[in-house]
Amino acid sequence: MARVQDNWERLVRAVLRSEQRAGHERTPSGIAGAVPDSLQRSTNINAILQAADEIQSEDPNVARILCEQAYSMAQNLDPSSDGRGVLQFKTGLMSVIKQKLAKKGGGPIDRNRDIELLWDFYNRFKKRHRVDDIEREEQKWRESGTFSANIGDLDLRFSKMKRVFATLRALVEVMEALSKDAAPEGVGRLVLDELRRLKKSDATISGELIPYNIVPLEAPSLTNAIGYFPEVRGAISAIRYTEQFPRLPADFEISGQRDLDMFDLLEYVFGFQKDNIRNQREHVVLTLANSQSRLGIPVETDPKLDERAIREVFLKVLDNYIKWCRYLRIRLVWNSLEAINRDRKLFLVSLYLCIWGEAANVRFLPECICYMFHHMARELDAILDHGVATHAASCISEGGSVSFLDQIICPIYDVVKWETDENNNGKAAHSRWRNYDDFNEYFWSPTCFELGWPMKKSSSFLLKPTKRKRTGKSSFVEHRTFLHLYRSFHRLWIFLIVMFQALAIVAFNHGKLNLNTFKIMLSIGPTFAVMNFLESALDVLLMFGAYTTARGMAISRLVIRFFWCGLSSAFVLYVYLKLFEERNKDTSDSFYFRIYVLVLGVYAGVRVLFALLLKFPSCHRLSEMSDHPFFQFFKWIYEERYFVGRGLVEKTTDYMSYVFFWLVIFACKFTFAYFLQIKPLVDPTNIIVKLPRVAYSWHDLISKNNNNVLTIVSLWAPVIAIYLMDIHIWYTLLSAIYGAVMGARARLGEIRSIEMVHKRFESFPGAFVKNLVSPRIKRMPFDGESSQSQSSYDNNKTYAAIFSPFWNEVIKSLREEDYISNREMDLLSMPSNTGSLKLVQWPLFLLSSKILLAMDLALDCKDTQADLWNRICKDEYMAYAVQECYSSIEKIMHSLVDGEGRLWVERVFREINGSISEGSLVITLSLKKLPVVLSRFTALTGLLTRNPTPELAKGAAKAVYDFYDVVTHELLSPDLREQLDTWHILLRARNEGRLFSRIEWPKDPDIKEQVKRLHLLLTVKDNASNIPKNLEARRRLQFFTNSLFMDMPQAKPVCEMMPFCVFTPYYSETVLYSSSELRVENEDGISILFYLQKIFPDEWENFLERIGKGDSGDAELQESSSSALELRFWVSYRGQTLARTVRGMMYYRRALMLQCYLERRSLDEDVSSQTNFTSQGFELSREARAQADIKFTYVVSCQIYGQQKQRKAPEAADIALLLQRNEALRVAFIHVEEIGKPDGTVAKEFYSKLVKADAHGKDQEIFSIKLPGDPKLGEGKPENQNHAIIFTRGDAVQTIDMNQDNYLEEAMKMRNLLEEFRGSHGLRPPTILGVREHVFTGSVSSLAWFMSNQETSFVTLGQRVLAKPLKVRMHYGHPDVFDRIFHVTRGGISKASRVINISEDIFAGFNSTLRQGNITHHEYIQVGKGRDVGLNQIALFEGKVAGGNGEQVLSRDVYRLGQLFDFFRMLSFFFTTVGFYVCTMMTVLTVYVFLYGRAYLAFSGLDEGISKQAELLGNTALDAALNAQFLVQIGIFTAVPMIMGFILELGLLQAVFSFITMQFQLCSVFFTFSLGTRTHYFGRTILHGGAKYRATGRGFVVRHIKFAENYRLYSRSHFVKALEVALLLIVYLAYGFAEGGAVSFILITLSSWFLVISWLFAPYIFNPSGFEWQKTVEDFDDWTSWLMYKGGVGVKGDNSWESWWDEEQMHIQTLRGRILETILSLRFIMFQYGIVYKLHLTGSHTSIAVYGFSWVVLIGIVLIFKIFTLSPKKSTNFQLVLRFMQGVTAIGLIVALCLVVLFTDLSVPDLFASILAFIPTGWCILSLAIAWRRIVKSLGLWDSVKEFARMYDAGMGIIIFAPIAILSWFPFVSTFQSRLLFNQAFSRGLEISLILAGNKANIEASSF
Repeated sequence: MARVQDNWERLVRAVLRSEQRAGHERTPSGIAGAVPDSLQRSTNINAILQAADEIQSEDPNVARILCEQAYSMAQNLDPSSDGRGVLQFKTGLMSVIKQKLAKKGGGPIDRNRDIELLWDFYNRFKKRHRVDDIEREEQKWRESGTFSANIGDLDLRFSKMKRVFATLRALVEVMEALSKDAAPEGVGRLVLDELRRLKKSDATISGELIPYNIVPLEAPSLTNAIGYFPEVRGAISAIRYTEQFPRLPADFEISGQRDLDMFDLLEYVFGFQKDNIRNQREHVVLTLANSQSRLGIPVETDPKLDERAIREVFLKVLDNYIKWCRYLRIRLVWNSLEAINRDRKLFLVSLYLCIWGEAANVRFLPECICYMFHHMARELDAILDHGVATHAASCISEGGSVSFLDQIICPIYDVVKWETDENNNGKAAHSRWRNYDDFNEYFWSPTCFELGWPMKKSSSFLLKPTKRKRTGKSSFVEHRTFLHLYRSFHRLWIFLIVMFQALAIVAFNHGKLNLNTFKIMLSIGPTFAVMNFLESALDVLLMFGAYTTARGMAISRLVIRFFWCGLSSAFVLYVYLKLFEERNKDTSDSFYFRIYVLVLGVYAGVRVLFALLLKFPSCHRLSEMSDHPFFQFFKWIYEERYFVGRGLVEKTTDYMSYVFFWLVIFACKFTFAYFLQIKPLVDPTNIIVKLPRVAYSWHDLISKNNNNVLTIVSLWAPVIAIYLMDIHIWYTLLSAIYGAVMGARARLGEIRSIEMVHKRFESFPGAFVKNLVSPRIKRMPFDGESSQSQSSYDNNKTYAAIFSPFWNEVIKSLREEDYISNREMDLLSMPSNTGSLKLVQWPLFLLSSKILLAMDLALDCKDTQADLWNRICKDEYMAYAVQECYSSIEKIMHSLVDGEGRLWVERVFREINGSISEGSLVITLSLKKLPVVLSRFTALTGLLTRNPTPELAKGAAKAVYDFYDVVTHELLSPDLREQLDTWHILLRARNEGRLFSRIEWPKDPDIKEQVKRLHLLLTVKDNASNIPKNLEARRRLQFFTNSLFMDMPQAKPVCEMMPFCVFTPYYSETVLYSSSELRVENEDGISILFYLQKIFPDEWENFLERIGKGDSGDAELQESSSSALELRFWVSYRGQTLARTVRGMMYYRRALMLQCYLERRSLDEDVSSQTNFTSQGFELSREARAQADIKFTYVVSCQIYGQQKQRKAPEAADIALLLQRNEALRVAFIHVEEIGKPDGTVAKEFYSKLVKADAHGKDQEIFSIKLPGDPKLGEGKPENQNHAIIFTRGDAVQTIDMNQDNYLEEAMKMRNLLEEFRGSHGLRPPTILGVREHVFTGSVSSLAWFMSNQETSFVTLGQRVLAKPLKVRMHYGHPDVFDRIFHVTRGGISKASRVINISEDIFAGFNSTLRQGNITHHEYIQVGKGRDVGLNQIALFEGKVAGGNGEQVLSRDVYRLGQLFDFFRMLSFFFTTVGFYVCTMMTVLTVYVFLYGRAYLAFSGLDEGISKQAELLGNTALDAALNAQFLVQIGIFTAVPMIMGFILELGLLQAVFSFITMQFQLCSVFFTFSLGTRTHYFGRTILHGGAKYRATGRGFVVRHIKFAENYRLYSRSHFVKALEVALLLIVYLAYGFAEGGAVSFILITLSSWFLVISWLFAPYIFNPSGFEWQKTVEDFDDWTSWLMYKGGVGVKGDNSWESWWDEEQMHIQTLRGRILETILSLRFIMFQYGIVYKLHLTGSHTSIAVYGFSWVVLIGIVLIFKIFTLSPKKSTNFQLVLRFMQGVTAIGLIVALCLVVLFTDLSVPDLFASILAFIPTGWCILSLAIAWRRIVKSLGLWDSVKEFARMYDAGMGIIIFAPIAILSWFPFVSTFQSRLLFNQAFSRGLEISLILAGNKANIEASSF
């Protein structure tokens, strides 16, 4: 039994240790870290166990004491072990204790001596780590505010110090616990004295270990200098409690070692949570400190804040509240700003932020927060006016406790949660439940005050929804209908229809503009009036669901507008009809004409007047000033007045620029429409209308006696469809041209190659200093020079000295990222330029081989010195190299020798310098001997670059003598040589052997640097023009150097810059690839590591060189834990992982530390000693670190990190590793805790937590704020952002997704970007700064390249035009920079309502614009971004975005922007958001409209009869329409912005080459396929809903996608539609009439055939190894298995056709959806109806009975099919009968077919035609059966329907699979496909064939 117990204990110990090491190579921590959350919350058990692990090797007995104390604490806290994981923890801890006891030898232990042992160890520990000395130094620092020189090494030891303090604190806590039972004399008394001393003093121990986020407010910290910055001290002083404030109770506890402040009063009065108070206290301190730093750093001993800083913060934080009060016309809680003092301002700001910080999901309701603040501020005012603090009445519960969360937030949260429960997980109609916007808009009306304060529980606002009673929507209802497109953008559609009508009138009147034409033209009046009436009717109709709760004024406006528009349209229509009668009578009376013109003129005048007053910038202010009721009434009727959307006007110049932009588009569009679309159709239309009755070849039902109206519709419909969407084509063309011009003006693309970098490098320092260096650095003296006027040359030297450390850090970062090798780093690095050498020293890659080339010129020189120098100066860098080489040799020789040797050096160089000045150098020197001289000196520098030894010293002395010898006797002229040989001093020294016998080895860093550099300059012989070799390194350097010449704001010093935060939401994506994931192979034997080694071979070699494993294999790397970890990071940094994102974003901190360090801000008194301008040691500078932390924070919101930790997921371990490696990183997550209730049930409590890494690398909880419930009520990502946004800091926040990257050189420009918030960008300051993105995933496959180019063109050229001139740029995702205070006080940085806000990012842009924000775009800075690389990933992403746009159509934000923008800005907004998808859908619908029109003409027989008389049915217009459609379809207009971007940034030739390459790689097929994806998901979302987040996966391994997987994904979105189009084309080919025959048919249907082929086969064309025979065979087996598998309960669609088929029908949920689906499905009936009348069997019969008989035949076929497919399992009792019936039926069917063919007119082609007719009808029946599924099931026909559906899918699969199988027979097809897919990789010479063939194949091949 004892053995079992020992094994169990050993096992527990091993498991606990392994769990801590899982997933990463962190230091093992034993049982520490395995403490359950329920025990950690109120105790320091984890810290005690961590200390035990730390001292285990030092004193096992003390470690045992700590473990026993931890066990006692756990037992006292949870004696029954009810908490999750507590029992396992106790068991494991007890096992550990027993092991420690066993190691003692099993002897008895006297626990009475434990405190003595602990006390002795405590004193030894303090002495060994100099804790008392550190405390004394800290006290000095605290008193003086400066560090002494004695602890200057603290920065190097801060991490170790924290670990020491953590251990000390644990020892103190255990000693305190044990001292309670110890005797008061002896050691017990000493312990108590020590404890009293620690409590009285501001102990370093507690100060270092009290958790804090950025500023240690609870206790001072020695290792964090932030608290000693004057602006921070001033902010802390500003919130300090004063005597004027109400008295707090004596028993009120203050956390930490700090003074009372304002937040303590707020906590007591309102019951805010302690951690919310702590969080907002730091928030306010940092906000005030940063505001003060922009005004100036306080210099007083006791720093005070400037009143302006407080006022600025006050107005910014409460700006939305002030606007809310003014909108509702209620009094603010203060009378005027002058009437309240600074303390009241700070109280109000603090109160608002505390409310916001604890509001949880209510943060999405900014005006609700204003409502709370309004009432709570009044309560606070009342309390401040009294002498004693009391609890606020609104926050007191019935039990007497005070809690803001329970009393204020929870009731609102509960009702929001009840409503979200009604949405049925996003499937219910939006109109059935209130979303976040509905709740918030309740507070846009004065009626919100009926809610009362404290809030009335009986209010309708807080009503729990039930089936019988519920509160309606607020002011908008998101009904699912396409009618929203008309309602939101009715002005666009009215304009297009009216213009079409006008152009058509002119065309039908043959272009004559006379009185008659004018009268007809007046018909646009009724059109305009009726369409306006339709819009007002839609307003009334689509408001159903909100009438009971909407504001009375809003409903009144709807009703008034409805009746006004109705009456006005009826009146205008009536008068025009009278005018029409008047015109037909041809009388001279024109009464109605005059009335009509008068009415129309007045109406138009009023509309124009209000449009000018409300939309034209110059007049808008006038309309705002007018308060006349009459004017206000009509203004209110004209435009609804919301709290948001007011004042959406721009500067007059901006307005005129985008008006001109659209006028150019209109001119192009309507010219094209008139001459190529409308006019060519006029004559054919007139002819068709006038044709006599035409014989129909079918039974005509609706076309009798109506002037062939359907024929005219068939003719005009595709033209009208293109007319409605081709404005987007013209927009695309003009925006591409305009964007390119703007980009050129912004100087984009000036440096587009590494050669251009070389040529312009000389100008980089000056440009860098101008833009990226703050004035603080520019004012600094260099080498004792004054900052007064200097020469241009001195300026260049100064600029180079400033530029050098920044450039070198950039190069260092490229080396750390393995983009360059060590040699390339040496060549790219730039000397410091701070030494005594007066020349500017350039990087060696510019100067390499220049000395050798110059020497060749000198050897060939037969001219004068001037001629030689002129030839050298033709290459400016050669001239630099020669000058530097000469000066460096002189300086190095001076430093090496003394005595006679120095005299020789001085004499020689004096003579040479004199010869140079006289121009006689070629006479003084024998230039032919230069190679020998340089070879001698190169030998010398080669020795000097090594560490000195006696042997090397002798060798160096000999090398100097050899140099002297060759210079004197070979280089110099004979006259000078004789003078030197006879020089007495030199001659005597040489004879005595003293000349150069000893040299001074270089010790000066400046000399050592010059020696190393000169050696490289003389020895690097190869050309460095291709350095760096890596393409990514080149691209980054090109963009960075190019951006130096672009316009950007001047950089402020770091201490004055705007603070910012980076914010990344994370769910469960890859953090860091594990070692096993690197090597796991796919079905082709390809691992991630193998793939990356082949794709990035140069980076792999650089990596091995960096870690010192140049010749190591993969297995050897795994043997070393450090190498294995580096390998994991190397792989992860090349994927789309969180680790890559964190590394990139932490470059911001590194850049700020570097900039601050070089600006020399110091807390020390003496700064003048810091004269060496170098970046060395900047990462260890306490001031630089502190300043960077004040200005930058990084929060990653890892939503389920708590759950991942609980289940020991590898992601949790990897996140913890990132925390450990990045001290400034913070992780926020939602912690779920289960609480047992008295009734036995378990309740869940939710907390928002923020953690960082502690001294031991463990998670240290900083804040834990309880939430009212589960925070995920809406969409996951915005809810994840919302819960963590309270932990962000600064005035700006950059939203970064976890598939992004950043670069150090770009991080250096962040200061400049943030200054844009203070720049002039129109009427309003910017609220969102758009940032350029570089897509880093487009380097290998063609698909990735297409996607990368498409994305790049949008995020550069596209957004450039959106921002200026159109002023409609929104927030399209990351990495935009938000004005943080503006947005967090207005609902946050995204919207979260379920489904409607599925594209949450863009709603932040909508919200910002509606709330009078301003969104700009800036391209001098870029951030990396990953994109999807496979077709399936791309399709899922496109589907997600298209579905999100479908939901946007229904949203109130789009409606309001469409209504409240001026007309031209509305056009820009429409065509750059939902309009893009509308036009995409119209492109596809044009194909359908055209082909169904042609099918109608073919079936009815009208095409041949009419075509000859109607001039080919107006083919000019049709060709124009179809050509435009085709160009859109194949992506030509998508490619135009790409091409312009290529031309701008790569050059014309490269742009042409790239475009041609894309065409050869079938980019048109890809774009056509994407067209179908967007159309399908956009249309389905509006019709049925179903928009959802689709996980695309972010892997990068190339793999083959199985046929069945592609079929499942694209069957309904592409294949069905493609086959329908193919069917229409076949019908048109078979029965249509074309004048030109087959050629004419092909030309007019080319785009349609291209669409069919693209939609059917693109998934297989772009599928790696898609045409490999073995894969094809495996795919067929897999597909048939999937198709025939019956499925069952719990079987997923990936495994069974039946399960997949059921999932595909889930989108049809509502009656409306079923009706719409029924209507759309009925189009398939047309095929059977048309074809049966074309059969030879029917002849010329057109009776309806023929069609009826075809249904009899169809029913017979269905019955026969049913007989043959009857399942034997269901007919076991009559199997023999069944088989007999099947046999008889088969024979009878064959005989019947033969007889019919022989004895009737039925032909074999008729049989195929019948199949063509019945297949669409069957699909129609299937679609109807699916739509009305319940009815079909009740009839018992569902199984038959299912079998028919399986047959259809089998048939479609065979049609698609057959060509693939045929092509797979030919090996060259697979080879061609590989080249097509991976041309980028081939062009880079990569071994892509190895990847495609698979690693296994390569290994097998190599074994033979």
